[in-house]
Amino acid sequence: MFRRFHSWWVPAVVLCLAALGLQAWAATPGFSPQTRVGLRSGDQWEPAIAADGYGHVYVLYPQYLQVPGCPSCPIPAMILVESADNGASWRSERRIATRGSAQFDPQIVVDPVDRRTVYAAWLENDRRDIVIARSIDFGLTWTEVVATRTETEADKPVLAVHGLDVYVAYNRAAKVWVAASHDGGNSFNAVNVNPSDGMGWAQAGGAAIDPAGNFFVSWAGYTRAGNGQGPVDLYVSRSGDGGKNWSTTLMDVSGAPPECATNECGWAYLGAQITMTADAAGTLYALWNAGPVDKGAERVYFASSTTAGLTWSTRIDVSNAAYGVAHAFPTIVAGTVGDVRIAWMDTRENPLWNTYYRSSTNGGATWSSVVQLSSYVPGFNYIDRKGFKFPFGDYFEMDIDNRGDTQIVWGEGLTYESPGSIWYSNGR
Repeated sequence: MFRRFHSWWVPAVVLCLAALGLQAWAATPGFSPQTRVGLRSGDQWEPAIAADGYGHVYVLYPQYLQVPGCPSCPIPAMILVESADNGASWRSERRIATRGSAQFDPQIVVDPVDRRTVYAAWLENDRRDIVIARSIDFGLTWTEVVATRTETEADKPVLAVHGLDVYVAYNRAAKVWVAASHDGGNSFNAVNVNPSDGMGWAQAGGAAIDPAGNFFVSWAGYTRAGNGQGPVDLYVSRSGDGGKNWSTTLMDVSGAPPECATNECGWAYLGAQITMTADAAGTLYALWNAGPVDKGAERVYFASSTTAGLTWSTRIDVSNAAYGVAHAFPTIVAGTVGDVRIAWMDTRENPLWNTYYRSSTNGGATWSSVVQLSSYVPGFNYIDRKGFKFPFGDYFEMDIDNRGDTQIVWGEGLTYESPGSIWYSNGR
């Protein structure tokens, strides 16, 4: 989702330790301590992450306020940070596309077929162009194509790749669209997924391709009532013919979005989202946040499908937080058969937020204990000992590396506006 940009920021009081990007005081059992990634000036926001089969980890994010050493760079500018040793160390931050307009809403994935080719996506040209970039040399060089140019502003692309099939889903107001390529991302054809009757806004949240080649996109439909303040319908749509035709399943209905305490972050920022993935056997997994009443606290729910999305299991609540605790920003990844991992943010340390994680080895039949990934780092005015002040970005992401570890990155900030930065951990 587009973040409003202001030319001012509230500077963090950064101690020398934090300025050097050193680790937090204590590691979460099974995971590395959270460490800061990205540039050390300006704001870093809603990061995407991908891991390949050769030990490379890629973090792509939009850099706000300034790009050091580049006063003429558009703001925000898309920045890549890369590790060649599964996150033990990071290469210098750099732009992968020196295009002339601001860049928003990053996505980055690795083709699971060769586990090497990297694809990235973002919005630019006043959010009317959906750009796809591809690298076949571990992110050193990139080729770019405008997958589609929209008539009006687009929002929140989600990207899925399998061999020559490349899909990017996005929304324009009340409609969800998919641009599909079947030649490795060289050319695309865009089609509408949903009718817009009764909706004031739609929001893509996740995408997956199963081994049979079926493509799935999960999305939220905000009703017209009260300028988007009515119930939120959560869907999974499926295409079995390369994106030409679609069927849609209603997964859940949530109340209207909760409001931010400061009313600065927009009406849908903490609202219901749904994301999804598929494991190596083709089992589908969906994760979403939803609540029973308008503007009330939401929970995080999980469901799976072994029938290519034709039927879904009964939803289960995967959080161990008390009822009444706010939940938001679900993220999910799957690997080998039955291996599914989930994360979200919640306010069980009210009013502070934290990032939490669980995993399953049997398709969600049973789950590991809840693990808190976020931890205290001194020197940042948005991090307290019990949590951080506010989520920084509309989403965060994780992936599974060549060792089977989880690679995860998220955003923390003082407010929705500024200051904020992105944080990384790995483990399992």
